[in-house]
Amino acid sequence: MTWYVMAIILAGILKFATNPPSAFVAWILSKFELQPKLSANDVQVTYNGKLLAEREKLEFIDGFNNAAFLDKYFMITGTEKAYLNPETEIIPFVIHTKNGKNDMKFTIYCYKEHIDVVKLYKKKVIPYRVSSSNLQAFTIQNNDY
Repeated sequence: MTWYVMAIILAGILKFATNPPSAFVAWILSKFELQPKLSANDVQVTYNGKLLAEREKLEFIDGFNNAAFLDKYFMITGTEKAYLNPETEIIPFVIHTKNGKNDMKFTIYCYKEHIDVVKLYKKKVIPYRVSSSNLQAFTIQNNDY
């Protein structure tokens, strides 16, 4: 009789290993995603040292969440300052948020053809490139910051 119980337990484990619940898979994938979906309640967005107003912040976060990932690239040094190009003088948008106990910072440089994002999380600097027509339209529309 005990081998029936062991067979049922083994079948349950095999079923879970080959077809895990979608909530579990979503949780595991969220641990490794490069650009998480941000909630407007938990973030601060600054431009040139000034906080964005609530409406602009909601519009900016919506554009950031809907951005399409293009590619990830690597910087030679490990700091954001090395990424800045002094000839362009682009003032970045900065997003501060928390992921659990850890602080997360996104520095966003908007260009006409793409958007460069530098993510600082757990003392790691991860630069990548996204495309978002909503975010690019927002930055062109709100150049008066």
